[in-house]
Amino acid sequence: AWCSCNKLLTIFLVVWMMTMAERWAVFLGLLALGKVGMGQNPIEGHALYVNPTYVAELDQSIATATGEVKSTLMSMRNVGSAFWLDVKSKVQPGNSSTDSAAGILADAATKSPVPLVTFIVYDLPNRDCKAKASNGEICCNPSSAGDGTCDYNAGGDCSAGLSDYKTNYITPLAATIKQYCGKVPMVLVIEPDSLPNLASNMADPHCGNSATVAAYSQGIPYAVQTLAAACPSATQYLDAAHGGWLGWEHNLDPFAQKVNDMAIARYLRGFSTNVANYQPLGVACPQVGWCLNGQHQSDPCCADPCLLEGQYNPANNEQNFVQELAASVSKAIPGFAPHFLVDTGRNGVTDMRQDCANWCNIRGAGAGRVPTTATNNSLIDAFMWLKTPGESDGCTQVLPSGGQCARFDSFCGSEDSIGSRSGEPRAPVAGLWFDFQVKQLAQNANMGPVPPGPPPPPPSPPAPPSPGPPGPPP
Repeated sequence: AWCSCNKLLTIFLVVWMMTMAERWAVFLGLLALGKVGMGQNPIEGHALYVNPTYVAELDQSIATATGEVKSTLMSMRNVGSAFWLDVKSKVQPGNSSTDSAAGILADAATKSPVPLVTFIVYDLPNRDCKAKASNGEICCNPSSAGDGTCDYNAGGDCSAGLSDYKTNYITPLAATIKQYCGKVPMVLVIEPDSLPNLASNMADPHCGNSATVAAYSQGIPYAVQTLAAACPSATQYLDAAHGGWLGWEHNLDPFAQKVNDMAIARYLRGFSTNVANYQPLGVACPQVGWCLNGQHQSDPCCADPCLLEGQYNPANNEQNFVQELAASVSKAIPGFAPHFLVDTGRNGVTDMRQDCANWCNIRGAGAGRVPTTATNNSLIDAFMWLKTPGESDGCTQVLPSGGQCARFDSFCGSEDSIGSRSGEPRAPVAGLWFDFQVKQLAQNANMGPVPPGPPPPPPSPPAPPSPGPPGPPP
């Protein structure tokens, strides 16, 4: 008893000698430890916010749907999904529209119980350097065409773009989040595709030029740290692309090292995967690499619709990618035990693509597993609809209006993309409602049940006995 009291007295004296700033730092550190480390799943027990703007868009499609498609669309009205903060106008404080961060948080705060709101933070300068369809509004160097696009070939330090991002996007967003901190639970998914591009696409001049590198290397840490300071309880997941992109070791290890170099792991709960993509959720294998070299091919966890295992990529599905990513990041950042969100909004069908490199408005896709924390995988906090089902990935070369699309990406004209075949409707620009697509997602929906969790690893074979001293002669 004396020993326990002595320890308590020592702790009291240490805390008493601290400045107020030091005490506050310790408190935030303990809060972050509980949130980021092995603490409770921050999504568990929360209903997800259902945006009335999304419901209104669904209702437009429901009005012209029939049969099972109509029934499925009606059930989707009750499913919470993330909201993309993809332009500066959506982050301004005081905006009462539910097409904005402030309006959504104000609306959520009126509900009982208060639902969890998920935002996709997505407006870096030179955003999405590898995919023209989703290029953003903030440029390091604006295009001379004057059409609002960026000149990705120009270099520099991106000082003007970073200033715009910090001042007119992150700062107002932080102010809005701070206003509702502690009143509305929040999840923030940070800048999809950006750090994966920095880790794996440096050979592309649009991604590897000095301006884009500066924008991503400085913008991501600024966003993570500023938002964490505004609301420490808002849970942040940094985007980590998907297994068909980063699953190769030569892509994944540089990604993990980039996270370490940015010194942001302490602010993160973990990572999001498959955001706005169609990779299969699959079944988790007992260990990383279980299916490589032709092994265990009869195991359901080795199903490989994208034929990645033959390319020595162990991430044949997102559950296996999560295992691989967790191992790589924990090795690069000792003590960091990340958790994950997996986007299941549009991966209800696994084998609909001719080429899994195609990602734009995929024909034959289906809505996937409805959001849940019952993932049967201790690494995955939740399956969530992060890309809103029904919102376009990008435009066809000719818009539905008949005009030319300034942000046309060749991937949106792929053999797997809606609009590339005669008789199919043209696709609108990224983020706009695509009626034909959402009806196809409903037609092919596979929104349950939860896949089985990973089986335990096989037992290691017993070690051979150590040789002992020779026995006596007979």
